Amino acid sequence: MEIFLSNQLFIYLFSEGILFVLNIVALLGSLSILKSWDFNSTKPKQYKLEKRTYLIVLIILFSLIFKIFLLPYFAYTIDSLSSIVPGAMCGAGVISANEYGNILLFLKIIILFFIGIWLIINKMDQDAYNYPFIKTKFWFFSIIFVLLTFEFVLELIYFSNISLLTSVKCCSVIFGVTGDAKIPFGLSTVMLLVIFYLLYILNIVLSFQKNSLLLFASSLLFLYFAYLGVENFFGTYIYELPTHKCPFCMLQKEYFYIGYFLWGTLFLAIFFGVSNFVLKLLIKVELEVLYKYSRIFNTIFVILSSAYPLAYYIKNGVWL
Repeated sequence: MEIFLSNQLFIYLFSEGILFVLNIVALLGSLSILKSWDFNSTKPKQYKLEKRTYLIVLIILFSLIFKIFLLPYFAYTIDSLSSIVPGAMCGAGVISANEYGNILLFLKIIILFFIGIWLIINKMDQDAYNYPFIKTKFWFFSIIFVLLTFEFVLELIYFSNISLLTSVKCCSVIFGVTGDAKIPFGLSTVMLLVIFYLLYILNIVLSFQKNSLLLFASSLLFLYFAYLGVENFFGTYIYELPTHKCPFCMLQKEYFYIGYFLWGTLFLAIFFGVSNFVLKLLIKVELEVLYKYSRIFNTIFVILSSAYPLAYYIKNGVWL
């Protein structure tokens, strides 16, 4: 339990606790609105509900937007704990300290995606005069609340099970820094890069064609191969070391925190790539601007990833 004495962890869990309480209040208000909402009604109760809606939406907006900023702070907290967790050299060792860490990280990414979808639906609902998506967004928030509850409980279990007495695996063991790790499907580095750039081009083409279903599938494929590309090729040029394949170390100050920008642009690229398909399923609407943002962040991510090996080659005249 000594790990809870960490200042960064205390700030993080305190913030999470406050937000969880706010979300409970928002959920109770959401359920009351879902039960009694009738936009066509002229009764005083409906007017009271409309006024209450503004407050509930404001609470949800504050808590969900704050959750977005808490994800990079979570990464920062995990990285800071590497200085006190035996054997950990970066966040990789801390997140793998027990069986709950990777599940928690995956859940946080899913929640972040759901939050983004909710924010889009809320913006569209508030821009319309008759609140056409008000029930959808409050039902959707109820689903998010269930995920947030599971996340908060999982966080407490995860952190309470990190031992400061037992050594954890470092990133050199986890990600095969010894150099004998193989790329999945038996791919060579060249073939991995070919798939990476082809999927990028496919995403751009599909976004111009406004094919939400195919862009959804292509974006998920790009996410997988982009991660492999960073781990097995692009990231090694960030470290300037061919055997260093950790996706966490690039979050550290020694590498100018470039990991936050790299992984952040990848998430935004994928989010905007899949969001129109999800919106069509939920509210039968798609937004052209999301296709534009998909192209922008896909391109930023590819340029940012490619810049490191190109700069290394220009500087040294060889590849790693």
